[in-house]
Amino acid sequence: MSLDHDHNHHGGHSHTNEHNHHGGHHHHGPPPGGAFGSAFAIAIALNAAFTVAEVAAGLFSGSMALIADAGHNFSDVLSLMLAWGASILAKRPPSARFTYGLKSSSILAAIANAALLWVALGAILVETIRRLADPQPVAGQTMIWVAALGILINIASAWLFARGRKGDLNIRAAFFHLVSDAAVSAGVVLAGFAVIWSGARWIDPVTSLVITAVIGLGSWGLLRDSMKMGLLAVPEGIDEASVRRFLSAKDGVSAVHDLHIWPMSTTETAITAHLVMPGGYPGDAFLHGLAHELEHEFGICHPTIQVETRAEDDCALHSEAVV
Repeated sequence: MSLDHDHNHHGGHSHTNEHNHHGGHHHHGPPPGGAFGSAFAIAIALNAAFTVAEVAAGLFSGSMALIADAGHNFSDVLSLMLAWGASILAKRPPSARFTYGLKSSSILAAIANAALLWVALGAILVETIRRLADPQPVAGQTMIWVAALGILINIASAWLFARGRKGDLNIRAAFFHLVSDAAVSAGVVLAGFAVIWSGARWIDPVTSLVITAVIGLGSWGLLRDSMKMGLLAVPEGIDEASVRRFLSAKDGVSAVHDLHIWPMSTTETAITAHLVMPGGYPGDAFLHGLAHELEHEFGICHPTIQVETRAEDDCALHSEAVV
């Protein structure tokens, strides 16, 4: 964590003290996907094999619901590959060009995952509406057996990511895609029984329509959260006002300005702030303690704090309207 302090950008009286500390007790959050490498590999292999089988079964049985489910499964395979790739890139060390490393690739992957899911839904929706206008005969038994296998594969795959779904948007995305797939497959099983029982051709495309609606509604939150991260919004679970109050309440701090809190990746949060301390620079121990508290209290693991000893309006960035 680097803690910049007492760096005034106004000429004459400026002096800069830079202090980097990477002490053992300060960590930078869980590895975005390192611990999930085998989970990604297994889930991708299972879902890729099942997608091929489901497309074949959908074409054989004439089931649009199976094709819809296969389309969603295929988007899952791509999104799992994206998330896995991003988790590997996120561990790359910083360079002269990418001074934060490639941590934010995990945010790009989350946005791409959400967009990919919605593109797949759009394609399935077009075909479903076409099928509604001209319902085809469907083999109900094939629907049931293939979809039942889908439930097992998706639940097993989702279980691999269950422990990481709270801390990382990419792992959460993988978990959500797989759980929603299991629910979709359950819907296809029910539709298969309904087709066998009633013989009605419209049941299959209507099931496909319900599937796309459920996935669309459920994935809206994922799209919203990933877009917020892409726009460097304060991460969920961190209250900007609380952080501001925390900093303002520190001994010797008369004002806080130029406060920014943003996600460096889907698991790590950074903060920069200017603290006005008329009494003078408080010493390295103050900044060490502050870094520790920010991580412990708010989960913010990469602070950069600038201490200013002169009046707040001396700083060109003192206005909250200025970035």
